[in-house]
Amino acid sequence: VVRRRLLQRYEHQPFISCLAGFYSCRWKRYQRRRTEPGKCCCKTRECVFFPLLVGAFCFSLIFLYMWSEAKNDYNNFDWYNYGNLGFWFLWSLVLLIVAAILFTYITLLLVLAMCLLAEGQQLYLHWSHKIGTFLVLGFSITALFILSVLWGDQWKTVRLSFQITAPYLHIGAIAIMVLLSWPVALHAIRADKKVVQVIIVGPYLAILLFLFLIPLGMYSPCIREMGTLGPKPALIGHRGAPMLAPENTEMSFQKTIEHGADGLETDVTISYDGVPFLMHDSTLRRTTNIKEVYPNDTAQNAALFSWNTLQELNAGTWFFKDKPFSCMGSLSRADKTQAMNQSIYKLSNFLRLADSQNKVVIFDLYRPPEKHPYRNSWINRTLEVILNESEIRPHLVLWLEDDMRSFVQSVAPGFQQTIGRKAPVEDLLMDNIVKLNLAYTEMSSEDIRKYAEKNITTNFYVISEPWLFSLAWCSGAHSVTTNAVHTLKNLSQPLFLMTPQQYNIMWILTDLTSVLLISLIFAL
Repeated sequence: VVRRRLLQRYEHQPFISCLAGFYSCRWKRYQRRRTEPGKCCCKTRECVFFPLLVGAFCFSLIFLYMWSEAKNDYNNFDWYNYGNLGFWFLWSLVLLIVAAILFTYITLLLVLAMCLLAEGQQLYLHWSHKIGTFLVLGFSITALFILSVLWGDQWKTVRLSFQITAPYLHIGAIAIMVLLSWPVALHAIRADKKVVQVIIVGPYLAILLFLFLIPLGMYSPCIREMGTLGPKPALIGHRGAPMLAPENTEMSFQKTIEHGADGLETDVTISYDGVPFLMHDSTLRRTTNIKEVYPNDTAQNAALFSWNTLQELNAGTWFFKDKPFSCMGSLSRADKTQAMNQSIYKLSNFLRLADSQNKVVIFDLYRPPEKHPYRNSWINRTLEVILNESEIRPHLVLWLEDDMRSFVQSVAPGFQQTIGRKAPVEDLLMDNIVKLNLAYTEMSSEDIRKYAEKNITTNFYVISEPWLFSLAWCSGAHSVTTNAVHTLKNLSQPLFLMTPQQYNIMWILTDLTSVLLISLIFAL
């Protein structure tokens, strides 16, 4: 028996040495005498610092979850930074990598601390790890604060994500509580005083009970009865297929059509001599080679150039230089050659392409700047192109611009009148509105249903992630504007779709299994 105990102790020492080495950088020294579970095994300074370690873990987890769910809007984030810094870079991807590294680091420290406590060892976190903990805590809090101030709508995305991920986050939280039951039971059962046991076990059981009951208040439109799911939302290519070709170019819209999109979205600017063309930015700096051709005019408004000047610019080479998306589709050699030779696209040609393929179109129409010849006749000029030059069938045009709407209805009664904000149903019907074009953060299955009852459909933009598209599908959206037609077209049903019966079984089995495991751990 003595030999067996000595052998066990000899084999156990390398494990403790390894834990202490990684946590305290003490590879040769560690506490030989175990502290009894339930008693304080840390100095006051370490007891004060341990909550900071837990706080750093929590804040880094929140930031990592928030930023990973924000992937749908990475392009907007990078575009915002481009506008402020003057050069394009995938800052969103860098931020995701940094967040993942910091979370992994702080998680390892917390796991090491829990293992050392379970072994009855005192905590001596090395000063370098303490600095690292402060850095993780400071970075996470600062990043959350800055994003909340500059990009507060992202919290709406997080709330929407809970409608999809909540059932699975619930299972993950229960699994963590099961793992934590071991050190809790070890310290609580062997504690000398009842008060200490209550202090240890009370909060643990309260959190566990909360997690057991939280599904009662959980809602997800993707948890629904069989046969109640509506049709798949139509796909409208956002500036074409910007992951496969330079945005707002002929190739981009051709790629969108090839992948089966139901509509095309773009942005319209009017040149100085009255030619409507497709351009999202106010300048030509990001999506053309104006730096090489006219280096002194890079900051000039795109509407102040003549159409002849615009035709001289290349609108494709930037696509391979800047790589606007972190997950871009692969292109053949022929596609790359074609993309490199794209030019700025005229509105009339865009409309003819859409009409020939029977695709609906929707576009943001930008009013020209001051002293522009068409500043006060921009809508009239656009209507001339739509009705006279392109001859697109009117029912294919989703008219979004609010200015002079009554005049547009009188001139082109066949247009599908579309509005970019929520409004009372009575007001929409009075203005002959048939479609809402809303940011996806305003998604609400109740509102979608209310408008649909009056034959007003809803389009949400920009939705490119499969989970977000699945949520729009389950919520009853009629269509979505997307950067990823080639990906979303392949979805045959929403992700995470399940019946209430399936979810109840998953919920009950998770709770029963966790109760059984936790009871066994406390009993042993």
